[in-house]
Amino acid sequence: MDQWPNPPAFPSLALPEAPGMPAPVLEVPRAKIPSYKPLVVPPSDLRPPPGIKGKNEDKSPNKTKPPQPKEVQMIDVPFTDIEVPMPSTEIMTAAATTAVISVAATLTATSIFKYLVMVMKPVLKQAWSKITKKKKNPS
Repeated sequence: MDQWPNPPAFPSLALPEAPGMPAPVLEVPRAKIPSYKPLVVPPSDLRPPPGIKGKNEDKSPNKTKPPQPKEVQMIDVPFTDIEVPMPSTEIMTAAATTAVISVAATLTATSIFKYLVMVMKPVLKQAWSKITKKKKNPS
C-alpha cells in the first residue's frame, strides 16, 4: 500500500562540477642547527713565544685609579690593602638624619593611631547602636 499516491516534488538545483585542483605540496620542515664562533680567551699568563720581543716590556701593571669626586673619601680597610670609597661627612649626616626622622615619625604616628582607635572604638560602637535602634523603632 502506497501512502503517497502523488509524492511531493521538491525543487532541485543542478550544480556544476567543481574545478579540479592539484594536491598541495608540503615541504618537509628543516631546523637550523645553532652554531657559534668560539671565543678565544688568552690565558692569564700570556707571554710571547721565546725569541720574540713584545711591544710592551713593562712587567708591572699600571695601577692608575680613576679620578674620584671631591665628595668621596677613601678609607683603608684594616689588615688589608683595600681602599673603600665613602661619601663625605655632610652626605652621611644628611642621610642619617633623614633616616632617624622618618623612623621616629612612623613610630609616633603608629602609636597615636593605636591610641585613637582604642579611644574612639567605644564611642563609635555606642553611636552605631543608637542609630540602629532609631531605625528599628521609628517613633
